[in-house]
Amino acid sequence: MYYNDQTEIYFWNPIIAAVRDGEFLQQAIDSDVTSIFLLTGSLLDVDKTVTLCKERKKFIFIHTDLIEGLGNDFGGIKYIAERVKPDGLISTRNNVIKSAKELGIYTIQRYFCVDSLAIHTGIKTIEQTNPDAVEILPGVIPRAVKQIGSCVRKPILTGGMVVSKEDVLASLNSGAVGVSTSCLKLWNE
Repeated sequence: MYYNDQTEIYFWNPIIAAVRDGEFLQQAIDSDVTSIFLLTGSLLDVDKTVTLCKERKKFIFIHTDLIEGLGNDFGGIKYIAERVKPDGLISTRNNVIKSAKELGIYTIQRYFCVDSLAIHTGIKTIEQTNPDAVEILPGVIPRAVKQIGSCVRKPILTGGMVVSKEDVLASLNSGAVGVSTSCLKLWNE
């Protein structure tokens, strides 16, 4: 398991609220989680969401690929960094990770492992983009977590299809430092 200083701060509670629908944002804010992954919203309201989360002492990470109206070019990422000021950005896109790193933002590269070739490609991509952390999806594949974790010196997060405490423990036991889930019952575990 690999940590860096920021990772220890952001993910000391390994359960991460993954908010896919705005109606669950308040529940995430009121829960015991310390970090929230925002997987919905628009450029018109993302600043208010970040402010609300920070007022409640939650770390907030914006998935830039899923924010309506946000261009995933350098200008869009710079706008989010300088005006919205989340704790970090999540993306599947290499250019977003590189732009955010250039701007000094904590980055989480989200990676879908669909087969063994995807794992191999993912390792190469992670080495090139150099994110601060990597989120592997689906989060219920401990073998991929171990394999990627042993090849890249980055904190590993998991997410996707995580619906039970056993899923969380399997990910953590395979080397993940945090697990994002939209399963509300796990937010207070």
